[in-house]
Amino acid sequence: MGAIGALLYLAFIIAVIVGMFKTFKKMGYDDAWWLIIPILNIIFILKVIGKPLWWIVLLLIPFVNLVVGIYVSWLLSSKVAKAYGKSDGFAIGLLLLGWIFYPILGFGKDQPVRTA
Repeated sequence: MGAIGALLYLAFIIAVIVGMFKTFKKMGYDDAWWLIIPILNIIFILKVIGKPLWWIVLLLIPFVNLVVGIYVSWLLSSKVAKAYGKSDGFAIGLLLLGWIFYPILGFGKDQPVRTA
């Protein structure tokens, strides 16, 4: 049972990663593969939300990183939802249940209304 569970977990993780990749690829980001590489994923997210690279320093400061991390996550979710013409409710879904909502956008027929 352990091997089957591990394979299901791996399939789930791959589906989420591919869903996010396809979501950002549809938005016109050719470097969406950066999402799977540590540090580069932070640079990619800052690029998407339009914030300067020095914000990485803010993510290294204890307690400040919590506030900045939540803020950056909300900006990303909001920007992706707006790019696809979705509501703030969908943005909350991306923020809290991204493992469901990113594959919906990536594998679904929705096309971005505009690039973020």
